[in-house]
Order: sequence, then structure tokens, then C-alpha cells
Amino acid sequence: MPIREYRCTRCRTEFEELVSGDALAPCPACGAHDVRPLMSRCSVHGGGDEYNPTSGQGSSGGCSGCAGGNCASCH
Repeated sequence: MPIREYRCTRCRTEFEELVSGDALAPCPACGAHDVRPLMSRCSVHGGGDEYNPTSGQGSSGGCSGCAGGNCASCH
């Protein structure tokens, strides 16, 4: 079951609720059933350095095979 985000049209409270299907959850603040689904925000977290797919280099400036950070010796 997905966690969905809603905003109550009566009291404007934003909340998340674990729901099944297209069910709408009542507002936890005022109990109103007139809630609107929100567009969920998402984020992606990676481990370690950022990766630049166009250069094959991480943010440290070297590729994974370089000990000294100079990729000229790797290619």
C-alpha cells in the first residue's frame, strides 16, 4: 500500500496516510472527508560521491580506477 499525501480543503492541513487503492483518508486535524491528493515529492539519495555520467568521474575529480585523481592514466 502506498503512502499518499493530502491537503484538507476545510482546514488546509497537509498530511500523509497509508491507503489502499483510490481511497481518500479523512483529515486527522478536523475529521473532514473533503481532502485533495497532492503531487508527491520524491528524492533520490546515492551513496558516496556524485557521479557525472558524461565524464565517468565522481565529484572528487578522479575515476574509480585512479589512485591519484588523474584519469589520463586510466584511458
